[in-house]
Amino acid sequence: MKTIGILGGGQLGRMMMPSIRAFGVPVHVLDPNPECPCAPLADNFVAGDFNDYQTVLDFGKKVDILTIEIEHVNVEALEQLEQQGKIVRPSSKILRMIQDKQVQKEFFVANNIPTSEFIEIQNKTELLANENFLPAVQKTRTGGYDGQGVTVLPTLEAAQSKGFDAPSILEKMVDIEQELSVIVARNKQGEIKTFPTVGQDFDPELNLVKFVYAPANISDDINNTCQKLATKIAEKLELEGILAVEFFLDQNGQVLVNEMAPRAHNSGHWSLNGAVTNQFEQLLRTVLNLPLGDTSIHTPSVMINLLGAPNNTGNAKIKGIETIMQTPNAHLFWYGKITTKPGRKMGHINILNKNLEQAKKLGDELLQQVTVIAE
Repeated sequence: MKTIGILGGGQLGRMMMPSIRAFGVPVHVLDPNPECPCAPLADNFVAGDFNDYQTVLDFGKKVDILTIEIEHVNVEALEQLEQQGKIVRPSSKILRMIQDKQVQKEFFVANNIPTSEFIEIQNKTELLANENFLPAVQKTRTGGYDGQGVTVLPTLEAAQSKGFDAPSILEKMVDIEQELSVIVARNKQGEIKTFPTVGQDFDPELNLVKFVYAPANISDDINNTCQKLATKIAEKLELEGILAVEFFLDQNGQVLVNEMAPRAHNSGHWSLNGAVTNQFEQLLRTVLNLPLGDTSIHTPSVMINLLGAPNNTGNAKIKGIETIMQTPNAHLFWYGKITTKPGRKMGHINILNKNLEQAKKLGDELLQQVTVIAE
């Protein structure tokens, strides 16, 4: 039986574990935090830095297949492991490209994939010199994750106070009607399956997903555009793995690709209850080079992120869990993180309901009564 190694031990790896166990596959996990969500579930847990070349190289030599649950890993080590015959999914080539947001955008342009207008800047001085490009969104080229490395700059004053002094891309502000996402999987044989297009609501302060709606409330034409673009990207990348493609739908009905992540994704968590095959099992199928599963929705779903409450840092406790248990067709996924801090992803709730408006109403009510606090 082939052994899988996962770089990163957070909640995405933890939610992959039930599928790994169902398939009977040994799994090793590398993460710097010995108390990470995956640590108690792995067959072999290694405490180490997944950004360190030698640590990743040594870890990879002890497994047959490597995959990720965070894209900010040491690509040079993965390139070396590929040369030694190890299977890396997604490939080091894809990871290297996606780690740099400017290279991502250049990939979109080169492949005639619609995306927002952008320019490259090296520092804050160049940012302030491009006042005529505002309003815009600044994204650092590397290292951004979960809302970090992104800042909205409507004015020059905002650029002066909130702008990053780092190599970045500056994207023209899009007049957004809705944010959408498609999870796409492709295996070695070139078989491709897309999950249904979903809608996303974001917390404007934290730049994090608040709600996900499956399916999205969009026209067939817009849905088909998103599905075709996700498929095209997977083909152009020669993807072997899973990929989240995030979109803006602007006020003129135009679909623009925002960015992509080569891993399981927050916008796919609804699939744990709402789809025939969830995104984590689908990832495992691609990693093991198996036929892909049915991605159909069997029940419409709303996913709600549970974030650490403001002004609460310390040992995590969920307040209001009884309310979740009393809500029809509500399912709690707790990530097993020992400590909470403001805005940290601590868990999520999936609500299944044929009426998505009713599910969202239930979600709004839960968010008023359920919080993650520090004991």
